[in-house]
This record gives sequence, structure tokens and C-alpha cells, in this order.
Amino acid sequence: MTIADLVLSAPVNLRDLGGVPVAGGSVRSGFAIRADDLSVVDQQTAEDLVVDGLTAIIDLRSIDEIELTGRGPLGRMPVTYHHVPFMASIGDAGPEAHDQTQFGTMYVRMFEAAAPRIVEALAIIAHAPGAVAFHCAAGQDRTGVLAASLLLALGASEEAIVADYVRTGENSDAIMARLEPTIGRLMAKFGFDLDEAARAAVRKEFSPEPMRTLLASLGEDPLQALRQAGLTDGLIAQLRARAVA
Repeated sequence: MTIADLVLSAPVNLRDLGGVPVAGGSVRSGFAIRADDLSVVDQQTAEDLVVDGLTAIIDLRSIDEIELTGRGPLGRMPVTYHHVPFMASIGDAGPEAHDQTQFGTMYVRMFEAAAPRIVEALAIIAHAPGAVAFHCAAGQDRTGVLAASLLLALGASEEAIVADYVRTGENSDAIMARLEPTIGRLMAKFGFDLDEAARAAVRKEFSPEPMRTLLASLGEDPLQALRQAGLTDGLIAQLRARAVA
């Protein structure tokens, strides 16, 4: 698939984390943006993001996904690109990946396995000169794990993290429609049917339980695994200096 073959469109699950309450205040607008696939944004969206202050992108997708779409219009703009895959392949998601109510198990496994890459992503966010956008395909699972990690480092409560996570549920139908031209091909490669997955994974009642499962698994010190993977007090301080308004 070449860039000429891509179906370009505006993101449907993009949101600035500005306003989320954290220790000492709230997240500053224009600091961190979570999104669905930014490799297939239309030209106008790409230009608007850069004009609004986007300076770096963290792509959490697998190599297979990137090979399918490349970087898209944003790849031709003055934006630093970082590939920080949280899974080697979407085939690694596991059998629970077809049922959104069971995603918690996947999130726990992802958090544990990708802890060094979570820290890498947090370091990028901490030191970027402007807004950083991070994305996967839907902006729900890998993106949700990174958003939760960032908010934990900033001292957000479980309630605030879950509230941000469930906002994706409002966009579920639009996400699946936007994913179909690209992720449908990849899912077929791994023997999955996108329509079947959509019926199971995307529900009118979006469940907060997967994120609650992840947060509950982290125990009394939710940053312990990230500290063991390299998260330092200095990095947390730098994140807070940039983020907290």
C-alpha cells in the first residue's frame, strides 16, 4: 500500500489531555495529545496539528502496521517521529483481544512487557519542545495504557484515569469505520475478521473495567514497574514541570 492508496481522514478519537486533574493542578493544554491512527490523517488535519504546536509523534503501532501505512502526510512535515511499539505484532494481543470486557488481561500483560518502552515514551514527552501526540490504531488500548502511565506519573487519581479512558467509548463506531481500510487487512493476515471483532469488542456500553483491572494490578505503588524499567524522580519532575498548569 502506497501513500496514494491510503484512505486519509480526520482522526475520530483524538483529544488533548489538557484539563485532566493531577497532583498540584491539572494537565496543561497543548502538552500531550492521544489519538487514533495519525498515519492516515488528511492533509488539512496534519497542517492544523502542526500549526497548533505539534512537534513530536510517538507511534505505538507494530512494524506490520507501519509497513502498511508508512507515516502519511505528517511524515512530510517538521515533526519528530518516534517508533515505540508496545507489541511486536497485533497477533500478540491474545484471544481476549476480541472482547472489550476482557481487555484488562491484555493491558496488564502489555504494561509489564512494555515497561521499558513506556518509560522511553514518557522521556520523549518530558523533553519535547512542544505538543506530543501518541497513537496506535484505534487510540484505545496501547494509547490507553500510555495515557494511564503518563497520568499516573503526574499524580492523577484512578477516577481521573478511568474517566479519560471511557471517553473513547463515545467514538467506537467512528473508530471501526476509520480502521476498516487498513487494520482490516492486517487482521485478515492474522486470521481475524474485523466485523466479528467489532461486534464483540465495540459495544454501546463501553466498559471501564479493563482500565480498572490494569490500575488494580499495580498495587500500592503503581509506578514500581516503571521505576524498575528506568523511570526516575528526575524524569517525573521534568514531566510535571512541562505538564502541570
